[in-house]
Amino acid sequence: MSKPIDIVIFGGFGDLALRKLLPALYRMEVAGLLPGASRILLASGSAGTAGKDLAAVRDWLGKMLTANESADSHWPAFSARLQALAVDVTVDDERWVHLSELLNQRPLHERIFFLAMPPDVFDETCVTLSAHQLITASSRVVLEKPLGHDKASALEINSVVARYFSEDRIYRIDHYLGKETVQNLLALRFANELFEPLWNRQHIDHIQISISEQVGLEGRKQFYDRTGAMRDMVQNHLLQLLCLVAMEPPNKMLAEQIRTEKLKVLQALRPLVDHDIARHVVRGQYVRGVMAGQEVPSYAEDLGKDSDTETFVAIKAHIDNWRWSGVPFYLRTGKRMRQRCAEVVIQFRALTHNVFDATVGQLHANKLVIRLQPDEGIQMVMMAKKMNQVDMQVQQVALNLNFHDTFANFSSDAYQRLLINVIQNDLSLFAHVQESLAAWSWVDPIMAAWRRNEPPMQTYEAGSWGPDASAALLHRDNRAWHNNGFNSNIRNLWR
Repeated sequence: MSKPIDIVIFGGFGDLALRKLLPALYRMEVAGLLPGASRILLASGSAGTAGKDLAAVRDWLGKMLTANESADSHWPAFSARLQALAVDVTVDDERWVHLSELLNQRPLHERIFFLAMPPDVFDETCVTLSAHQLITASSRVVLEKPLGHDKASALEINSVVARYFSEDRIYRIDHYLGKETVQNLLALRFANELFEPLWNRQHIDHIQISISEQVGLEGRKQFYDRTGAMRDMVQNHLLQLLCLVAMEPPNKMLAEQIRTEKLKVLQALRPLVDHDIARHVVRGQYVRGVMAGQEVPSYAEDLGKDSDTETFVAIKAHIDNWRWSGVPFYLRTGKRMRQRCAEVVIQFRALTHNVFDATVGQLHANKLVIRLQPDEGIQMVMMAKKMNQVDMQVQQVALNLNFHDTFANFSSDAYQRLLINVIQNDLSLFAHVQESLAAWSWVDPIMAAWRRNEPPMQTYEAGSWGPDASAALLHRDNRAWHNNGFNSNIRNLWR
């Protein structure tokens, strides 16, 4: 087990802490994963009396834990670790002295500083931590996205933090990388001889990576309108999934080697500039539509004003290297979509020669579907003979691995997984600064074109699969999005 730790959460009573971090830490308490006498210090300008603060945490645990989890079973032990501190990160006053005294009481504890705050206060926070000599040789800092709004601002933020923490002590969180099913991509690719020889341009026709949400703004109006789908989802989540799907095998599954291979993918992404953006990128914003039988408002109505912020992005991308030359990667994300799902679809090439005649039915190319949420699992779609028929007839069937059925008590708390890695000083699930900057380098020209209204914003009805131009992006290549045209009998196997 690791040494005892002190986790200081700046923004300790904010939305992220209450909804994600504290439930994850409580689950770690239940599982016995918090080392010894470790403490959790909730630093916030909104901290009040101890009893009221702990009651608020307890109430949120009751809301965020699942029906088969108890917020009471380990509450006495967990609450004993908690301490609320009234700390204003923008003011260096006696409250920082109190934080210093608390941390210095346990000089052998390793320190983790989680900056669950807007990036514009990272500088002041790090300066004050340094001024009070709270950053030890073993201290780690955890940064929550978004880290900037373009490459220049991301470079500035990362440079600020790098003055006080070395790169091997900086943990840039992307919660998608903490999902068990995302990590399973590495096991699927590199632990199975079945797939590795086929994972290249000779056998794969194209790859789709989609993250669709049914929700709208959900209390994130100001944040989302400043950010949009490109910054919120594409620059981090989708490009990180792309890296895991497309990276070369590392020599060993070590953090440095994994991050090196991911960076190579980002550096090999073909830049999209000028007319390529109009041809290969679709941006959209939802208008009124119907979801679950109920009419829902448009983005402008949700926001309360007109806006040119995109709620949908689809991109056709290429990786210019030996393995993936000529293989398109279709990326897609959007809000108010017909279904909530996140999945990676590996579409294999069609057979080079068909030995059957036309009477057996249509042959379809094989497809590997990796479902990240919901109903986490893997499908291998293949052709098989229709049973109970004398003559030869074929149809699509799916070999279905549902993780909830296969693994007893399967659950996936991404923040729990990531916090465990921070405690263990394991950077393998966190982005290197060069990954972040490379992703911004690819995204920035697209967003610059959007500011010139190139291409124009498309609209799509809430409850649909996005703008018509998104479907056309694939139809021009005689392809279709997996969700739009997939056989309903195969799809039902997820249920």
